[in-house]
Amino acid sequence: MAKYKETSVAALFQNQVAKLGSKGCVAYKKGGRYTDISWNEMDVMIRKLGWYLMSIGIKKGDKVAIFSPNRYEWWVADQAILSIGAVNVPIYATNSAEEALYVLAHSESKACLCGSEDHLDKVLSVRKKAPKLKSFIIFDDMSKKKAGVLTLVEAFKKGEGYRNKGEFDKRLVSIKLNDLATIIYTSGTTGNPKGVMLSHSNFISNVNQIMTGYRKFFDENEVFLSFLPLSHSLERTAGYYMAVALGAKVAFAEDVSKLQQNLTEVQPTVMVSVPRIYEKVHAGILAKVADAPGIKKAIFNFAIKTAAKNLPYICSGKERKGLFAKKYNIADKLVFSKLKETLGLNRLKFAVSGGAPLSVSDAEFFLGMGIVILEGFGLTETTPVTNANMPGIIKPGTVGPALKDTTIKISDEGEILVKGPQVMLGYYKNKEATREVMTKDGFFRTGDVGVIDEKGRLAIVGRIKDIIVTAGGKNISPQNIENSLKESKFIEQAAIIGDKRKYLSALVIPAFEELSKWAKRNQISFSSNSDLIKKPEVIKLIEEEITEYTKELGRVEKIKKFRLLDAEWTQATGELTPTLKVKRKIVSEKYAKEIESMYIGEDKD
Repeated sequence: MAKYKETSVAALFQNQVAKLGSKGCVAYKKGGRYTDISWNEMDVMIRKLGWYLMSIGIKKGDKVAIFSPNRYEWWVADQAILSIGAVNVPIYATNSAEEALYVLAHSESKACLCGSEDHLDKVLSVRKKAPKLKSFIIFDDMSKKKAGVLTLVEAFKKGEGYRNKGEFDKRLVSIKLNDLATIIYTSGTTGNPKGVMLSHSNFISNVNQIMTGYRKFFDENEVFLSFLPLSHSLERTAGYYMAVALGAKVAFAEDVSKLQQNLTEVQPTVMVSVPRIYEKVHAGILAKVADAPGIKKAIFNFAIKTAAKNLPYICSGKERKGLFAKKYNIADKLVFSKLKETLGLNRLKFAVSGGAPLSVSDAEFFLGMGIVILEGFGLTETTPVTNANMPGIIKPGTVGPALKDTTIKISDEGEILVKGPQVMLGYYKNKEATREVMTKDGFFRTGDVGVIDEKGRLAIVGRIKDIIVTAGGKNISPQNIENSLKESKFIEQAAIIGDKRKYLSALVIPAFEELSKWAKRNQISFSSNSDLIKKPEVIKLIEEEITEYTKELGRVEKIKKFRLLDAEWTQATGELTPTLKVKRKIVSEKYAKEIESMYIGEDKD
């Protein structure tokens, strides 16, 4: 019997501590190798930090911020905050000092736990503008002692001296399902971000909803790899709380730049990711094949043709039989198994894709070779999962049917509406914005456009705010066109432009590694990316690629003009969200000159 009634995320964790004790809970890179921390060891740290937070006056309902990338200390901080009935306010690790300030001040956070000195310095630089903020803890050691700041180890020691240790459990059992657990500030591109209030019930409900469909495919020996930001609800729910519910182990990637290395070291059985990661892996494989000797290329092409025929089997969960089974086994032995091993995916049961639509070509590429990618849908406001494909019930191009106890419908305007226990409590200190996103009959307006097929599977068309309405009155979803362009091995990123314009244009970032190889093969000299994109031969090549990969699109969806850019869009440079989606407003502002150059004299066209 469970020790705690599971009315909170903290109780869920504590019950697994009682059950799993010395078993590995998390793993992190130390001394060049991954090291486990047990459930019991995590609990000791959680309680020490919880005692410290109570000792400095953190009460039930108080806000405590975490400003850090993914690491096991994030879990410790989260569980300590939640266990004493306080509210976790995560800040994206990539946020600037001013962005962090808005979250800290608006949430009225009383304490902030920082990952590194860089994060701490950002917070300290704005602390005077956040009057409620009084306490600071840093996970890393400091190069120099800073007044009023404790390291996590020092906080543990002070927590050990807290006299009323029994208060920890009293607080924990007092938490009710509908109590506020977190405020997640959305990474909006217009105005200040909104604080999404999610309760313990939201998280527990969503985990249970996911588990209803997935549990039979899991056991307690699962290993997750965590690299998406824990500050976002996707990783928080699907990569953390679900792992806790399973009693699985979570290994923390060092950094996205070391993802490939960490994959081979950890060899996860489950992975939560976003389309951008799958796109890059797919493009990387195709690039290597393009440079391979003739015989290897021929073997790969045979395997890919076999993979295409495997799709009905992998999507339906049906067993391969007869001659095709033998043919697939050959392709697997020669290509698929080796690719999986190289990528660190040889133990992978399935990977989850969320945060943005996954292109059909990317999905089919991985599914065909036996790497099961399950696309789902949701938003921060829905904790986040509302829909998901399930193993054996997969349709590329859709995000699957609605989860248990979730109702999805399409409005007259084509907007996806959601009702279910995972829908947020509302926006913090913003009742007007809350009212705006809820219908009179209690459905949440997602802001996404979609369609539901005859089997109840949802397909995402695009974001309402992203829909381009041309000067001729045609409605166009840019995402679909962008996904088509990125199927070219020479195109890394793209943004379609055309709202209130007579025609569509595009900002295109080439896949420079592949483009450089092409240029060298064709004896085109260049000194830099900036120099390369100016070459007439390159411009012509990209033009041909755009034409080829948009040939199936309608006339109004054709791209008339484009401009090449010399640097990839990233979170650090401000064009991508934490889930690696393009911030269209930022891109439009940043590249206004390039955009306008494509419409000079458009009235005469």
